[in-house]
Amino acid sequence: MKNLFPLFVFVIIFGAGLAVANSVVGGMSGTGGEVIAVGGFIVALVVAAAIKIADPWDRAVQLRLGRFVSLRGPGLFFIVPILDTIAYWIDTRVITTTFKAEKTLTKDTVPVDVDAVLFWKVIDAEKAALQVADYKSAISWASQTALRDVIGKTMLSDMLEGREKISIELQKIIDDRTEPWGIRVNSVEVKDVLIPSGLENAMSMQAQAERERQARVILGDSEKQVAEKFGEAALTYADNPVALHLRAMNMLYEGLKQNSTIVIVPSSAIDTMQLGNMAGITALTMGIDANKDKKST
Repeated sequence: MKNLFPLFVFVIIFGAGLAVANSVVGGMSGTGGEVIAVGGFIVALVVAAAIKIADPWDRAVQLRLGRFVSLRGPGLFFIVPILDTIAYWIDTRVITTTFKAEKTLTKDTVPVDVDAVLFWKVIDAEKAALQVADYKSAISWASQTALRDVIGKTMLSDMLEGREKISIELQKIIDDRTEPWGIRVNSVEVKDVLIPSGLENAMSMQAQAERERQARVILGDSEKQVAEKFGEAALTYADNPVALHLRAMNMLYEGLKQNSTIVIVPSSAIDTMQLGNMAGITALTMGIDANKDKKST
């Protein structure tokens, strides 16, 4: 629309000039009519060239005979054709720029590939136009060099665990470099950190070994706790033979009830539990089997 409006104005003015020439001279055959038509064309061309329209997010850098005049926009504004030129259209919205560092050595000499995203905005269009030749390309290169500097000063473990800290440090470095250009860095996000496949496998094995070590430590602590409980139980049974006898009876009963009817029990254990001779054990087993058969029928 902003490109069609000057064309529309040109057509209107030139058409009006032709209408005036036709009404005054009575046709286009006379010299006067041609002069009016040519004059209308020139006026329409000058007015159309003087009309400029800037979007709400655009700022136009106006130069007059090579000198900076002002920032124009947003909306409709006029310039002096031939004398004035619009050198740049500066976008003041938040812009995203992706950048990366490939095969860059960390502080512990590990080559990594890092991808990041930069969110930035032009806050001073005059500086962005006059202080740097191509501010978009300049901020891209500044971001890459800053990323390489940060990687070279950071250990691999810190990089993998502290991406937020790296992002904050990158933002500060890039913002300091781009501030003279009228650019403000809103944030930097580290997207991905790629390490060599061999090192990745080694780190995976290391993590697995660490998990196994923790599992063994937990198992050892559990065994220690169980042993302590057994020791406490042994002291209780030593002072209370009746409780030991009842516990032995319960263990034997549970074993005969849940498992097969054949249970091998040392004779010394039978004597200790005072369960009688082998005939008594056999009778106990037969009684349990009879109860099972009754329940099943």
